[in-house]
Amino acid sequence: MKHFLIGALMAVGLALPVSASEMGDDGLHKAAWMRDTFKDLREDLAEANAEGKRLAIIVEQRGCIYCKKMHEEVFPLPEIDSYITENFFFVQLNMFGDIEVTDFDGESLPEKDMVRKWGLLFTPTMMYFPQEVAEGQTAAQAAVSVIPGAFGKGTTLAMMRWVNEKAYEGDEPFQKYLARTLSE
Repeated sequence: MKHFLIGALMAVGLALPVSASEMGDDGLHKAAWMRDTFKDLREDLAEANAEGKRLAIIVEQRGCIYCKKMHEEVFPLPEIDSYITENFFFVQLNMFGDIEVTDFDGESLPEKDMVRKWGLLFTPTMMYFPQEVAEGQTAAQAAVSVIPGAFGKGTTLAMMRWVNEKAYEGDEPFQKYLARTLSE
């Protein structure tokens, strides 16, 4: 009986998600896969490419219940956490922050003004980028996908795979890709 209980507890432990992210001094969740950079998107893209990863931005705000949901229920899931760690270079921005961000077009603004420039209204918002951005493009123009809001495991993982596989270059829109992959 003792061995059965130990085995059952180990099985439950293995099925639980990786621990949720810590809370930073700025009131934002800090996941291990988030990169602390100078927030120059051109440099971040070059570094992501050098690591063989895709650049992504996550815009969040203090007290965001949907950010909390993602950081407690979705991102810590082992399948999601490992996929992000292996395939993405995520940079976090604070929707109302003052840290200087340099856009792909060379313009530098505080986070809150850059978020406004890009027309982002919701948190969390994830922006995914191609490996090459044309001269003079903004992040909003260059993004291959912009996802506002919180989604569950299936949609979140499917979006990351759709981006990572460059499925956006084909003629299957994400909604059809999602329906197909969820049914497989």
